[in-house]
Amino acid sequence: MGYIAHIRESDGAIQTVQTHLEEVSKLSERFGGKIGVKHLAGLAGLLHDLGKNSEAFKDYIQEAVANPNHPPQRGSVDHSTAGGKLIYQQFHAGARSALEQLTAEWISMCILSHHGGLRDFISPDLSSPYLERVKQKEIPEFEHAVATFFQQQMGPAELESYFNQAVREAETIIKYRQQHKLKPITFSFIQKYIFSCLIDADRTNTRTFEENEEQAERSLDSAAFFRECYTALMETIVSFREGKDSEHLIHRLRSEMSDQCEQFASKPSGIYTLSIPTGGGKTLASLRYALKHAIEYGKDRIIYIVPYTTIIEQNAEQIRKILKNDLNIIEHHSNVIEEHEDGSGHEAYDLKKKKLKLAKDNWESPIIFTTMVQFLNVFYSRGTRNVRRLHNLANSVLIFDEVQSVPVKCISLFNEALNFLSSFGRSSIVLCTATQPALDYVDNKLKIPTNSEMVQDLKRVSESFKRVNIVDKTTTEGYNASEIKKFILTEMEKVDSLLVILNTKTAVRKLYEELNDKAERKQHSYKLFHLSTSMCPAHRKKVLENVKRQLETDGQRVICISTQLIEAGVDISFQCVIRSLAGLDSIAQAAGRCNRHGKDEIRNVYVIKSSDEELSKLKEIRIGAEKTARILEEFARRPEVFGNDLLSPEAMKKYFEYYYHDIEGELDYWIPNIRQNAFDLLDLNKDYSSGLQRKSGMNVRLVSKQSFATVEKYFQVIDQPTTSVLVPYNDEAKEIIADLNGELDSGQLTSLLRRAQQYVINLYTHELKQLDQAQNIDVLLHGNVYALKEVAYTDEMGLDLKGEGVWSPEII
Repeated sequence: MGYIAHIRESDGAIQTVQTHLEEVSKLSERFGGKIGVKHLAGLAGLLHDLGKNSEAFKDYIQEAVANPNHPPQRGSVDHSTAGGKLIYQQFHAGARSALEQLTAEWISMCILSHHGGLRDFISPDLSSPYLERVKQKEIPEFEHAVATFFQQQMGPAELESYFNQAVREAETIIKYRQQHKLKPITFSFIQKYIFSCLIDADRTNTRTFEENEEQAERSLDSAAFFRECYTALMETIVSFREGKDSEHLIHRLRSEMSDQCEQFASKPSGIYTLSIPTGGGKTLASLRYALKHAIEYGKDRIIYIVPYTTIIEQNAEQIRKILKNDLNIIEHHSNVIEEHEDGSGHEAYDLKKKKLKLAKDNWESPIIFTTMVQFLNVFYSRGTRNVRRLHNLANSVLIFDEVQSVPVKCISLFNEALNFLSSFGRSSIVLCTATQPALDYVDNKLKIPTNSEMVQDLKRVSESFKRVNIVDKTTTEGYNASEIKKFILTEMEKVDSLLVILNTKTAVRKLYEELNDKAERKQHSYKLFHLSTSMCPAHRKKVLENVKRQLETDGQRVICISTQLIEAGVDISFQCVIRSLAGLDSIAQAAGRCNRHGKDEIRNVYVIKSSDEELSKLKEIRIGAEKTARILEEFARRPEVFGNDLLSPEAMKKYFEYYYHDIEGELDYWIPNIRQNAFDLLDLNKDYSSGLQRKSGMNVRLVSKQSFATVEKYFQVIDQPTTSVLVPYNDEAKEIIADLNGELDSGQLTSLLRRAQQYVINLYTHELKQLDQAQNIDVLLHGNVYALKEVAYTDEMGLDLKGEGVWSPEII
């Protein structure tokens, strides 16, 4: 029978170690081949479970299956070190060249890390967790496991030959990096890419066996799919050109820019900018580019990445309707399940936890919508769930919608990740926004080529799109909720629809409560709506549908109070907008929700200060507001310097110069706990490297220096960590919550978790604790998923921390 890799739960069938290693290696090779690391990834796959060739693991797995409610102690058998140790002994120790050592380090690090995330080559205490595992740790039955491998899989000479092919790949990578002047952090991305290939191949093969599929699902013919999508998109675009408003200036400009995007698609893969003004139709224009480019250059997928504070389901739904395809377009808002790995590197053969790992969320669909948080997590977050997706970012078209929203501390990490995907990954990257953030202005620059802008004559286009005046009201002392209400009601004497955007959920809630007086609503005849991230995506979508319906109904008067989530990616238009002071890019985005289609004369966008906002913990918003205030002052004195327009490219460029100058020391992701930058720890890591050499007396032979695990430990896109919680918004959400309390196979779990993303909110630690203390949190799926009780969620406001909510009739 041979040694056991897995035992299927449903029928007790066995997958041997030999079969598992062969199949994972082939899949790893396929994933790695996309960027020229076929043998590096394939060898990691071939050796990752070498340690299962042992009597100890056979006993361990048989006991785990026989006693599912009381599995053996986690870590009682270490099977992930053996393969890494073999590579180290065969190809690193002794008089091997630095190139061979580097190759061995890349492969062996992936192998020994495949049950917990990449380890540190050098850690903050100036030790080497990597060397401790591959050089010093004693592995019972190690020689026996190796002998079994050589007997069943391949002999020593064949392994040497395979390794030499991996060495040649590493040599090519080094030369390419030098030729293209990429930074050493590129090697970190290569390492993570190989790791991604291994993790996804391992999980995919295990799931295929567990679900008793004869073979892995056939991959979709992306080229044929994209051709079908392009045809459907062009039918829609033609219908727009034949519509009743087709001769309006705005529509003509949208059509012109869309045509330019298609023409640009013939250019080779690279990093490009699409600076269509707000309301210029960039979603469909960028899709037109992406589909045409994907067809011409054989790209595997199109991925839209939008701000973590915005709504992604609207764009996804719009594109689904146009392309007439639900199955192959997915949204990935959050992981739903939080990953908890102890970092020991040992496999916990707990069947319940195993299903969570096998649930398929590896971004293999041809069109994906996700958030900036999820994108950055792929490269820098801890564990294995996120990095599993990395290889699917290669040979793709990546559309970054509202790219100015990259968190300041992540800018250097973001830039270098994109440089890697563009160079080694052969992906095309589009930075799509009306307010380009000058990512080539910072030290660790984004490698944007000359003539990278898709839209011609931007100045003329911007002037033609002018639909609003920015009115500075910040000279007045801060408005409280009552004063903003008076201002709103005064403006509502002139208009029928008004949007207020404030910086905090607390300020939004206060203003909503001020305006939500039945008598006053009747007197002034307005419908009132609220939007914030306290609502799950499905809830926000429903509210937006109601708002749009009211805006399109003659005689209806609408006031909407929202956090900044409405600023990006939401196709909606009000006659007046009031925006609390923030970054100039945010004000420009807010202005894009006013007179969006240019059907009215110039409308007003008022900038105010809100005294109800506490921004001490929202540093980026606070600094952005300060720099905008400076621009407002300069504009009042010399408007001609800014082209007599506060939203001109000149004003935006000056704003970002001020902004980046003020925070230039924070762009490399500073980690206060260890007084190091994450960027440095993944680049040359000079401090830890020299420290280790001094400590060890210069006796450490280690080419790689990265502190992967340390960066992953501290990395979080949002300063305050949040936890995903399911909410009982409607019948489908309640059904999902109920189903997650039952017994599920990995296929059912995959489907449920995908559906569940529409019903998730993210809670800060203090919010989760408060709800838990009030007994308003349920725990599902054996402790891996949180769900909110109905009393803690309302139709008006979403999350109700007091847990006193009563489900009111749907607002219309």
